[in-house]
Amino acid sequence: MKLSKAFWQTYKESPADAEIPSHKLMIRAGLIHKSGSGLYNYLPMGYKTIRKVENIIREELDKIDCNELLMSVVTPGELWQETGRWDKMGDLMLKFKDKADRDLCISPTNEEAVVDIFRKTTKSYKQLPVSVYQINTKFRDEIRPRFGLMRGREFTMKDAYTFHADKECMDKVYDDFFGAYSSIFTRLGLEFSAVEADGGAIASSDSKTHEFQVIADSGEDAIIYCSETGYAANIEKAETLRPKVDFVKTDAAIEKVSTPEKATIEDVCNFLEVPQYTSLKSLVYVSETEEGEKFHLLMLLGDDTLNEVKLVGLFGTDKVRAATDNELQALKLEKGFIGPVEVNSDLEIIFDKSVDLDCAYVAGANEVDMHIRNVIPSRDIKKFKVADLRESQEGDLTLDGKGVVKVKRGIEVGHIFQLGNKYTEGMDVTVLDNNGKTIHPLMGCYGIGVTRVVAAAIEQNHDENGIIWPASIAPYDLSFIGICKSDEYKELAEKMYGELKDAGFDVLFDDRNAGPGFKFKDADLLGLPIQVVLGERDHKKDGLFEIRVRKSGEKIKVQKDEIISKVKELLKEL
Repeated sequence: MKLSKAFWQTYKESPADAEIPSHKLMIRAGLIHKSGSGLYNYLPMGYKTIRKVENIIREELDKIDCNELLMSVVTPGELWQETGRWDKMGDLMLKFKDKADRDLCISPTNEEAVVDIFRKTTKSYKQLPVSVYQINTKFRDEIRPRFGLMRGREFTMKDAYTFHADKECMDKVYDDFFGAYSSIFTRLGLEFSAVEADGGAIASSDSKTHEFQVIADSGEDAIIYCSETGYAANIEKAETLRPKVDFVKTDAAIEKVSTPEKATIEDVCNFLEVPQYTSLKSLVYVSETEEGEKFHLLMLLGDDTLNEVKLVGLFGTDKVRAATDNELQALKLEKGFIGPVEVNSDLEIIFDKSVDLDCAYVAGANEVDMHIRNVIPSRDIKKFKVADLRESQEGDLTLDGKGVVKVKRGIEVGHIFQLGNKYTEGMDVTVLDNNGKTIHPLMGCYGIGVTRVVAAAIEQNHDENGIIWPASIAPYDLSFIGICKSDEYKELAEKMYGELKDAGFDVLFDDRNAGPGFKFKDADLLGLPIQVVLGERDHKKDGLFEIRVRKSGEKIKVQKDEIISKVKELLKEL
C-alpha cells in the first residue's frame, strides 16, 4: 500500500478523554475513530490488525476441530427469559421491541442462543461432543465506558461453546482449548499468563476456570504468581499461606481495655503497642439465597484484607454485601468496636483459616471505645466455622510452602470456563445417553476479546514515540520510507517497493511528498516492526539502504541485494 493512496490520518495530540496508552495511541496512529460514548469505528490500519488476530484464532481453533458459525447479533428476549437472565442482566443489556411487540436485545453474550441451536439439532449422545465458535459483535451498555477498546460498549469477541455427555469428555475438550489458547497468545507475540480464576456462584467445586492475562503495568487485574513453583492465579482466586509470624501464646483471661476514639485496626494496635496481626478484624456481611438473608461475622487477622469474591463461592450466591449501619444496630453491634465474643446468635461466625485458633488476639468488645485482650477463639467462641477469606498478598507462600509469591498486573483477554448444566437445565435441553436415559448435557464456554487483544498488545508494547507491534499482528510487515527528490531515486524507490512486494512482504510505502522528520515520526507512531529507508543523500555516499528495527532501535546498513534476506531474518526474531 502506498501511503499517498491510503485512507490514514495521524494526530499530534491525544484526545482529552484518553487515559491509558492504548487509547491515546490508537487514536493518534489512526487505527480507530470514536463515533460515540464507548463506540468506535475501526479504520483501515486498525482493522488489518483485528483481522490478523481473528485469523490466528481461526487457525488454532480449526486444529482442535471447533466449527465456526455466526449467530445473529439481535437475540429474541424469550430465550433470555427461559434462563431468567432477561432481568438479571439488568442495564448491561440493550433491550427493545420490534413492530410485533416482541422482546429483542443486542447480544452481550450468546449462551442462550447457542443452546437454542443445539436443542433443535442434537438429540443423542452419539452426536457429542459439539464444539462451535463465532467471531462477532457484542454490545454491553456499560454505564461508564472508558479506556478506548479496552472497555467499550460495542466490541468484537470470539466466543466458543461446547456440549458434552459427561465430565470426562468436558475435561478433555477443556484441555484442548487451554492448549489452543496458549498457542494463540504465543503466536500473537504477547507475554501472557494463564491463571486460575474464580468461577463465581454457578461453578461447582470441580469446575475448571482459567483466565489468560496479558502482562501490562496498566492492567486492571492483579495476578499472584510464583516463579519457583509455576503457580499463577487471579488474586480473586489465589490461595496462599501467610509467612510465619509469632502469635501470642497464653492462657490469660479476657481483659477489657479502654480504647477511646480508636475505631480502626491501625489506631487500636498503635494505642496498645501490639502488631496488627495480633488483632482480629471483624466484618459483618449479608448473603441472600432462596432461604432468605443470613448475617455473617467474618474474622480476619488485623493486617489482612477480605476477598469478597471468595465469599460468593463460599455462600453459593452472588448476592453478597456488607451490612448497613441500621443492620449493625439491630444486631447490637457497635461499628468500629465489633468482636466475636457473646454476639447475637443470628450471626454465623467465620474465621479465616490464617487465624491460629489457639492463640490470643485483641478484638472489639461490642461497646463504644472498648476492646478486649486475650480473645482465644477455640476457648472463647462456642460456635464458628473456618474458611479461606483473605486476599493473597505479595510475600505470601505457596500452599506447599516451597515458593514466595509476587504480584503483577494483567489485562484479561481470554477466559475459559466449565458451565456444567446451568443453561441446558435452565432451558430444559436433554439428549439420550448410552443407556437411553435423558440427560442435561454439560457445557463449556471459551471467550477471547478480539478488539481488547489489540488494545492489550499496545499496552504491553509501546514507548514514548508510539506503538511497537509484534510482527504477527502488525498492520503491515514493514514500512518502506523513501526520502527522494530526484526522478532517478523516485524510480529506484518504486522498483524497491515492487521487489519487496514480490518477495511476499506486506509493505506500507511512504511515498508522500513530506519531509523525513514527518515520515519517521509517523513510522514510529504506527510502530511497524521493520523500517526500510532509502535516503537519497546517504545512498549517493555509500550506495546502502538502512534497516531500522522499531523494537530495539537498531540501525543496519545493507546493500540492495541484502535487504530481502535481512528483513526475513529480522521478522523471524520479532
